[in-house]
Amino acid sequence: MQDRILIIDFGSQVTQLIARRIREAGVYSEIVPFQSADKALDWPGLKGIILSGGPASVHEGGSPRAPERVFTRGLPVLGICYGEQTMCAQLGGKVEPSDHREFGKAFVEVKEANALFDGVWEKDERHQVWMSHGDRVSAIPSGFKAIATSEGAPFAAIADEQRQFYATQFHMEVVHTPDGAKLLANFARDICGCKGDWSMAHFKSEMVHKIKKQVGLDRVICGLSGGVDSAVTAVLIHEAIGEQLTCIFVDHGLMRLNEADEVVRLFREAYNIPLVHVDASKLFLRELEGVTDPEKKRKIIGKLFIDVFEAEAKKIGGAAYLAQGTLYPDVIESVSFTGGPSVTIKSHHNVGGLPERMNMKLVEPLRELFKDEVRLLGKELGLPPHFVGRHPFPGPGLAIRIPHDDITQEKLDILRKADAIYLDEIRKAGLYDAIWQAFAVLLPVRTVGVMGDGRTYDRVLGLRAVTSTDGMTAESYPFDHAFLARVATRIINEVKGVSRVVYDVTSKPPGTIEWE
Repeated sequence: MQDRILIIDFGSQVTQLIARRIREAGVYSEIVPFQSADKALDWPGLKGIILSGGPASVHEGGSPRAPERVFTRGLPVLGICYGEQTMCAQLGGKVEPSDHREFGKAFVEVKEANALFDGVWEKDERHQVWMSHGDRVSAIPSGFKAIATSEGAPFAAIADEQRQFYATQFHMEVVHTPDGAKLLANFARDICGCKGDWSMAHFKSEMVHKIKKQVGLDRVICGLSGGVDSAVTAVLIHEAIGEQLTCIFVDHGLMRLNEADEVVRLFREAYNIPLVHVDASKLFLRELEGVTDPEKKRKIIGKLFIDVFEAEAKKIGGAAYLAQGTLYPDVIESVSFTGGPSVTIKSHHNVGGLPERMNMKLVEPLRELFKDEVRLLGKELGLPPHFVGRHPFPGPGLAIRIPHDDITQEKLDILRKADAIYLDEIRKAGLYDAIWQAFAVLLPVRTVGVMGDGRTYDRVLGLRAVTSTDGMTAESYPFDHAFLARVATRIINEVKGVSRVVYDVTSKPPGTIEWE
């Protein structure tokens, strides 16, 4: 069994980033909510434990605590923010409300050399970190010493090197702590002794074995959405069980230019995977006629997808398993530390409800991976780089890029052509990989224009491009004016029905990436 690090989640918004940083160091990590962490302490291959941050105060009644076995298991432990506070409270230290709360950028003074800082920070140096806390540790447990301080936190970092217990008040997992990833790598590899040999090649080999063992001689059906997640799921399962897999691609007619054809070619020709291609575009258009409310659009598309998929799956018959491209963030949400309901995973993405309706078991080979790791796995499986590296695309497709308006074939054609021109210019400029997501939006606005000495009254097209690391926050991409002018000229000249082009510079928050 491979080395692994357990991350105990106390509800921080950035717990996922801890797992990402540990994996980037070549060490496998998993997140478990604090209520169920005791069982995880018996995992084979467990080499260390990280206690995450969280919104609670240790002074609140019923605030979360780490299982006591965390501190008696004999493994290295690292506490971050709330993780430091509960570690100190549970081991005999003191935590109190701070009269100098710290939120945002701060600086720490390194007071002692230690294994956590080794090769990264030296004694007496001053370094930028990211703080987010209202409480602070006022007395540390026996055996600990302060290894870094800040203006608002006298125990900004502490260590008991004999027991290999470390803690920081600052968040080392975020990019705003520039050396944070190196500190986490020190903990995982040097302090915990993990080999750092976890890779996508290792994951692929292990998962192929798991799929074979799970499925046996049974058949599997996989729903293709045209996106990266479902494509990687299908290719990975096909590598494991070959012809026992059949893919169903429900073409709702709401994809980008030529995308449906590309999916069919990729699976039928490049991979020779059995594929049922259902062109249901007329059905979707008919049901969306006259619908302008975005939530109604999503529900209609989701329900139709399930209905069409179920009908086709029944025609195939005999499949015991349904494959889904569920990712790790979805899994983490579904086991929220508060015990609350998971966020809704769009039904047209994961064919929600079908396993129960059709009495099928699930195969979810990507449920341990983040989005960027799925792309790496796709490359490992030999998927074309341009396919694996495609920008995210919403499940309802172009239906939500025609905001507050009904969906017609004419509007879809206008949007498809304009979007293709925009992406073509982005690729020609060598900017595609520098952008998280770029797309066009057909607005429910008409505006006067002049073409060939004649008056026009056509559509306004919005352009959106953002940079992001995880889609949770985003900034508009700073195109130069000449680029935008070139794109606008091409769209107006080549796409009948558009007379004006605008560029959206709103960040997220306060805006969202998509318009609807």
